[in-house]
Amino acid sequence: MSSTADPSRLEAAAHRLKSALAALETAVARRIEGDLSPDALTLQLNAAQADRTRLAEELDQSAERIAALEAANRDVAARLDQTMDAIRSVLATHQL
Repeated sequence: MSSTADPSRLEAAAHRLKSALAALETAVARRIEGDLSPDALTLQLNAAQADRTRLAEELDQSAERIAALEAANRDVAARLDQTMDAIRSVLATHQL
């Protein structure tokens, strides 16, 4: 066997490579055209707007829940302070 490659085999391989690259370029071009079509962009925009609306509503609900939890936390803290003061008062009265 010769150490140099057969020119016809190299030419055939080069031809197959060129054909494969051409097919790839065509597929990429079709993909880009499909991704950038007005209908596809409109669908993506509508989906993004729907997501934004949903996320804004969830954020508003979360903010309301946080405000309610903070109010409950303040109320519980005030009640605990009152209870601790009452317990201290009872203890102080009975230690005399």
